[in-house]
Amino acid sequence: MDIIFLLIPIAIIFVACAIWAFFYSVNSGQFEDLESPAHSILFEDDDHLIPDDVKEQEKDGKEQKPE
Repeated sequence: MDIIFLLIPIAIIFVACAIWAFFYSVNSGQFEDLESPAHSILFEDDDHLIPDDVKEQEKDGKEQKPE
C-alpha cells in the first residue's frame, strides 16, 4: 500500500510531461502539414544522384549498353 504513494505522483508527473510535449509540438507547428510528407515520396528529387553521362545519354535517346 505504501508504493501507491510513490506511483501516483510519478504517474501525475508522467502525464503532465506528455501533455506538455503535446502542446509544445502543436505550438511549434509539428501538426501544420500532415499530407505533404506522404506525397513527397512520389516526386522524383533524386536527379543529383544520377551521373551526368547517363543524363546526357537519356537526353539523346540512347540507352546505356550493358558491359
